[in-house]
Amino acid sequence: MSELTTPAPPADGPTGRGRVRPGTGTPTRAALTLGALGVVFGDIGTSPIYTLQTLFSPDDPHPVPLTEPNLLGLLSLIFWSATVVVTGLYVGVVLRADNHGEGGIMSLITLVGRPGRDGRRLPARVVRRLALAGIAGAALFLADSMITPAISVLSAVEGVTVVDPGLGGFVVPAVLVIVVALFAVQRFGTAKVGAAFGPVMVLWFLTIGLAGLSRVVQEPGVLRALSPTYAVGFFLNRPGTAFFALAAVVLVITGAEALYADLGHFGRAPITRAWLFLVYPACMLSYFGQGALVVGDLSPDGPITAPFFRVVPSWALVPLVVLATLATVIASQAVITGAFSVVRQAVQLGYLPRLRIVHTSAHTIGQVYVPFVNYALMVAVVLLVLAFGSSAALAFAYGMAVTCTVLVTIVLVSVLAVHRWGWPRPAVLAGAAFVGLVMLGFLAANLTKLAHGAWVPLVIAVVLVTVMTTWARGRRLVTARRQEQEGPLADLLHEVCDPGAPVVRVPGTAVYLNRAATDAEPTAPLAMRSTVEHLHALHERVLIVSLTTAPTPWVVEDEVGRVAVPEGSDGSVVLVTLHFGYRQRTDVPTALAEALGRADVDVDVADASWFLSTIDVSRAPGRHRGRHDLPRWRRAVFTATAHLTTDVARSFELPRDRTVVLGARIEV
Repeated sequence: MSELTTPAPPADGPTGRGRVRPGTGTPTRAALTLGALGVVFGDIGTSPIYTLQTLFSPDDPHPVPLTEPNLLGLLSLIFWSATVVVTGLYVGVVLRADNHGEGGIMSLITLVGRPGRDGRRLPARVVRRLALAGIAGAALFLADSMITPAISVLSAVEGVTVVDPGLGGFVVPAVLVIVVALFAVQRFGTAKVGAAFGPVMVLWFLTIGLAGLSRVVQEPGVLRALSPTYAVGFFLNRPGTAFFALAAVVLVITGAEALYADLGHFGRAPITRAWLFLVYPACMLSYFGQGALVVGDLSPDGPITAPFFRVVPSWALVPLVVLATLATVIASQAVITGAFSVVRQAVQLGYLPRLRIVHTSAHTIGQVYVPFVNYALMVAVVLLVLAFGSSAALAFAYGMAVTCTVLVTIVLVSVLAVHRWGWPRPAVLAGAAFVGLVMLGFLAANLTKLAHGAWVPLVIAVVLVTVMTTWARGRRLVTARRQEQEGPLADLLHEVCDPGAPVVRVPGTAVYLNRAATDAEPTAPLAMRSTVEHLHALHERVLIVSLTTAPTPWVVEDEVGRVAVPEGSDGSVVLVTLHFGYRQRTDVPTALAEALGRADVDVDVADASWFLSTIDVSRAPGRHRGRHDLPRWRRAVFTATAHLTTDVARSFELPRDRTVVLGARIEV
């Protein structure tokens, strides 16, 4: 059986199985833009709360002296960093890299492995290395998902110390309460509260933009920093200070990766409009407004202790703290949802075990909840809040995660631009070298903060990359050994279907799932072989269902299944291959019924019995010497990770009262 070639789905996803359920309609451009404001820009839109404060923080091992030339140089760096990286790289280039409308680091992994404009594929070794880089990017995004809620909520709640310095002792406890509550409500989904995100963020951006503008009007001289000469002059006159400052300047672009990660939810145009016409101007006005405030009082004991909150008059301080807290909760919600999406895609692509995934919306397929990931993130965020205690201390860890993620994106998109888009190689290399040099500067500066927290995202990413690569290798090994145990399907069918075979055919229909089957030579499901060998019986009608994950987010309904009669069958045994996109629900009963109906196979699966063969993975005694076998330490990681695998029947949405599970053991 050959694998299906899956065409691109329609804009709103495959009917009934894509992103939007039938009857929901197509959102208007205004609605999509409003939604993008509420989901995509929460992270980058709350960066003004802590960026300038971090730059002049006395806790920084390399603080920036508070002078007007330094301030103008920093404002120039802030403006041009956002312009080059977010507007130029992400909005101008990265958003073009859609995988049938979907974005995110997992989409880049699949795109670079496809044929180029000339029909040729990249060498397998190159694709593997790029995939490893993409996995590292996904791991860094998950590390970012742990740091963002901690630093965002901390920075907002710290605003109460401006109202009353005596409230400083309540900051961490209040943050912990908010964080625990935020993760506790994830199981209810974001559908009901999502509609409120957009208006809140519109109010947020208008507020910080107008507040900043009011200060810029009073000190218009800060607009001189719009010239890149001030950034260049800062490096020429104070090279050491400027270099160390880059570790905090990078906070300006935190959240840029969300523009691409949420591409599939809103599309390129709404995200671009929201950034260019509201988010970008509002954030820059906020930064320059804080700069104008600082210029008016260059005393070390002046407003630099909390410039974001001191921009507004005293009567507006408490409302701003409340609004900032809401905005940071929304920013946290965005990265948590993004983490669920990344993990789900990694599961579908075989980089993580099949975790329990709960669909929280009856209308939007992409809204999911992953319990294990949710509580793992909650524990990580709580530990980060307790360990660092302030947004300034946590900022160094945050900058490292963002820097590495952007560097990975530059590499993958550059390859994509030359290989698939056909862009001129010299132009791509020049652009990638320029932006890459900027990001390498950020990386070098963050490396100086390793002892101050920058090691945290690196350790998290290394652990996650190790787990994902080990699982992918171990899964291939288990599949190969499972196929050895199963044996060719044709041999078993000769035993069952030949006249006079000592196998009793009982009434009814049996469905055997066989994820390990191959197109070239289908194998016999372990559960089916066990039934024949131990019970000497088989149902009158047998469906052997193989599941595959396509390297696309969605598989259209008409192409989701293929039906064939295998060699050796008398017609009572049928092979069905079901294809799912890596963002689709694996609703096997529904997909199977649809595939059989389109193939005019008269089998009713409503009353069928489902048979599964679950694998108990254990460590083999001794060390394997084979070239492709797992080292001992990877075997330990793989077997430990295998225990996270969720119940297969629940994962594939099988009827619990008609599902029979037979076990088997495979050693690795």
